[in-house]
Amino acid sequence: MQYKADSPEDYISQLPEERKGPMTKLHHLIKEHMPEGLESGMGYGMPAYFVPKSVYPPGYHCKPFPPLPFINIASQKNFIALYHSGMYAKKELYDWFVSEYPKYAKYKLDMGKSCVRFKKIDDIPYDLIEQLLGKMSVEEWIEIYENAIKKK
Repeated sequence: MQYKADSPEDYISQLPEERKGPMTKLHHLIKEHMPEGLESGMGYGMPAYFVPKSVYPPGYHCKPFPPLPFINIASQKNFIALYHSGMYAKKELYDWFVSEYPKYAKYKLDMGKSCVRFKKIDDIPYDLIEQLLGKMSVEEWIEIYENAIKKK
């Protein structure tokens, strides 16, 4: 779902009432535990946590003017989504998350390469997400990203 928002807080304020609590909790959790060097704001129409241009001036390769994305959250029509670029780029991190997920949630994991879809918003595994946030530094993310770009 698309929202016209200037900040994560503005985005969350526009959500249906039942989504505001989980999205606020995710936003605060990510801000508190995200790797040092990330900033929060808006990206691709959703709350974003990214490597700022002051840290990584080249920005994102597809469009060099935006900063390098790392994590996004969104309220979609049928679920809340967490997008984590590190899980897409590092198989070991993806595998770790997939293996740990059943220990923290009652429902089956619904996941793409970097998108985790939470259809049962009362069963979002906040403790697991907190652990995920500590698994990759900004420096490691930049190195993985640059190596992937060089291969193309």
